[in-house]
Amino acid sequence: MSIPGTGIKPPPATGAYLAPGALVAAASPAAQQGPEYVSEPVGYDAILLAGFGGPEGQDDVIPFLRNVTAGRGIPDERLEEVAHHYRHFGGVSPINEHNRQLRAALAAELTARGIDLPVYWGNRNWDPYLPDALREAHAAGHRRLLAIATSAYSSYSSCRQYREDIADALEATGLGGELEVDKVRQFFDHPGFVTPFCDAVASGLAQLREQGAGNVEVLFATHSIPTADAQRSGPAHLGLGEGGAYAAQHQAVAEVVMEAVGAQDVPWQLVYQSRSGPPSQPWLEPDVNDAIAALPGDGRDGVVIVPLGFLSDHMEVLWDLDNEAMETAGEHGLAAVRVATPGVHPAFVAGLVDLVVERLQGTPVEQRPAKTALGPWYDVCRPGCCENVRRGFRPAVAGLQP
Repeated sequence: MSIPGTGIKPPPATGAYLAPGALVAAASPAAQQGPEYVSEPVGYDAILLAGFGGPEGQDDVIPFLRNVTAGRGIPDERLEEVAHHYRHFGGVSPINEHNRQLRAALAAELTARGIDLPVYWGNRNWDPYLPDALREAHAAGHRRLLAIATSAYSSYSSCRQYREDIADALEATGLGGELEVDKVRQFFDHPGFVTPFCDAVASGLAQLREQGAGNVEVLFATHSIPTADAQRSGPAHLGLGEGGAYAAQHQAVAEVVMEAVGAQDVPWQLVYQSRSGPPSQPWLEPDVNDAIAALPGDGRDGVVIVPLGFLSDHMEVLWDLDNEAMETAGEHGLAAVRVATPGVHPAFVAGLVDLVVERLQGTPVEQRPAKTALGPWYDVCRPGCCENVRRGFRPAVAGLQP
C-alpha cells in the first residue's frame, strides 16, 4: 500500500479481479467481454486522472527515480546521472502542478456541460499515488470510474504500464472486487489533442519568419523507447512496421498538423529524445540533437521543435528540449523555437471531456472523431498489446488478457 510522502509505490499485482464470466479485469459490465468499442451507455460516477508523477523537492528526487526504475536494479549512483536534471530546477518537476491545473480545468469543463462527475487524481510514481485516489473515490461512495491516462499514444510506457499500475493499486488497496475502472481510448489523433499542436506549429513558423529564417525544418519530438517495445506497441495484427503503433501514430499526427497549417512544402521529420537504455540496446532514432546538427548541411537556417509526444512542459521538455536541443541549435547557428504543449489549452480540455462523453453515451465508432486513418483507437486494449519483453505480461485493467 502506498504511504503518502514516503516515496513508496505499491508492488506489482499478482492478479486482477475478474467478475464472473468477464474477460477484462475490473471492467464495467459494458466492457467486460472486451469489445473494441463500447457502444452502450455506461453510468460512471467519477473520473480518475492517472498521472506519471514527479518530485517536488530535492529530497524527493532519488526516491522518485527509484519508483520509476523499480525492478530494473539500477544503483543510486546511476540514478544521480538523471537526478541532476531535476536538481537543476530545485528538485521540482513541473508535472504535478500541470496535473493540478488539468484536474481543475477538467472539473470546470465537466461542470460547464452539466456533467456531475468528480475528478480524482493519482500518480504512478509519486504523491498523490493511484491507491490514494482509489481509496478516496471509494470512501466517497463511487464504484465505477473512468480513467484518463496523461499519455496519448500506444506503447508499454505510455499505455499498458498505466493499466498495470491501476491493477497494482486495486490489489494494494483490496478494492479489486469493489471498484470498476475503465479507460478512455488513446487520444493521439483526437481533434482536441491535435488542435493545440496546429496552433503551436503555425505560431512557431511565423515566429521564425519574423526572425528572418528562410529555410526552416520542423522537428516533431517524442520520447524514444526501445525498438523491441516499439515493435510490440499496439495490436500485432495491424502490421505497422518496425516502430509499431507508437511510431506510426506520431508520424500520422505530424502529417495532419503540417497539412492543417498549410505547410506541406516545409520539410519535417519525426525525431526522438530522452533515451536512457544501455548503448547496446537499440532505441528509436534519430536523436533530436543529431537531427538538429545535420540541418545546416541540408541548407536549413531555422528549426521549429514540436514536443508532439508530450501533454505538458514536464522535465523531458524543459531539460532535453529547452536546454539541450536549443543549445545544440545555437551551436549550429540555427534560429530555433520550441513550441507549446497542449497543457490546459481549451481544445485539449474539451477534447478529454468529449472522450468521457463517448463512454457515458456509448457513442458508435463511426460517430467518433479522429484526425488520422489509424483512429479512432480502441476502448478496450487488444490481447498482447504493448508487451514489455523484459518484464512480460503483468495484470492490467482495461484490456483483454494478456
